[in-house]
Amino acid sequence: MSTRQVTVSVNGVDLQVTEAGDPSAPCVVLCHGFPESAHSWRHQVPFLAEAGYHVIAPDQRGYAFSSAPRDVEAYGIRQLTGDIVALLDHYGHETATFVGHDWGALVVWDAARLHPNRVNAVVGVSVPFTPWPAKPTDLFKAMWGDRFFYILYFQPVGPAERELDADVRRSMHTILWGASGEMYKGIPSEFPPMEGTGFLDMFKDVPEHLPFWLTADDLDTYVKQYANSGFFGPVSWYRNLDANYEIMKDIPVSVMTMPAFFIGGEKDGVIAARPEMVDASNGLLPNYKGKAMIPGAGHWTQQEAPAEFNAALLGFLRTL
Repeated sequence: MSTRQVTVSVNGVDLQVTEAGDPSAPCVVLCHGFPESAHSWRHQVPFLAEAGYHVIAPDQRGYAFSSAPRDVEAYGIRQLTGDIVALLDHYGHETATFVGHDWGALVVWDAARLHPNRVNAVVGVSVPFTPWPAKPTDLFKAMWGDRFFYILYFQPVGPAERELDADVRRSMHTILWGASGEMYKGIPSEFPPMEGTGFLDMFKDVPEHLPFWLTADDLDTYVKQYANSGFFGPVSWYRNLDANYEIMKDIPVSVMTMPAFFIGGEKDGVIAARPEMVDASNGLLPNYKGKAMIPGAGHWTQQEAPAEFNAALLGFLRTL
């Protein structure tokens, strides 16, 4: 099944969209995480189209060759969810199943609360449903104190961009290796101080060669995309966590009546240390249908184990 790449103007931005399948078929929207792009869904787009779905995978705002506004506020949750709902309008779909990985998971979970009438079903990948009990940065400061935590490092404009933009190839190689299942060694016994530590310092002993699931062409694609976009837009998604909390905190979870599912990697650093958190968080959802955990897979779930991921996702989609 051939894929199409088009530029779509929606919600005040131009989004590069990878699309496949019959536009009259049920719609699945794939939302990538950080630092990725629609290329992270390269194993899913043709597969889902062959299975009978209309698949839409945008490079979301700030990423690759999509629009990258220069103000932090442009990356708030109303804009991010507004973009993907506007894509439904553009393609003539009343509803879609939204699948989100990493940051994309946060976007689709919130889309299900902000736009419940447009979400047929929702699938979170790597990041469970997260109803923050207080402002996220306050929680992180209380938890981490003066130790390094990357989301707090990402808050001020400047340091993260300078570090990650300095050598895009090294940044992408390091991050994609560092959060993979092959590199997962459990929770470190100690964390470095916030002062003087950078994001890439989190990843130790990264091999020179590529992981088995990433080709040289894949890395080249990511490097080309980030060399164009830079990291300001992607990192600015994190700078809106507190503002997003203020928007979302009074919207009840009870509006999320659509079926919800979760797919994770057993060696994903986001969830591996506290696997019980997955069901505890997702279990708050009114119509949680359970989870699929993939042995050996790390944070880049759908890239590291595409066959297992596709089977789990299609298994859920077939129940709808």
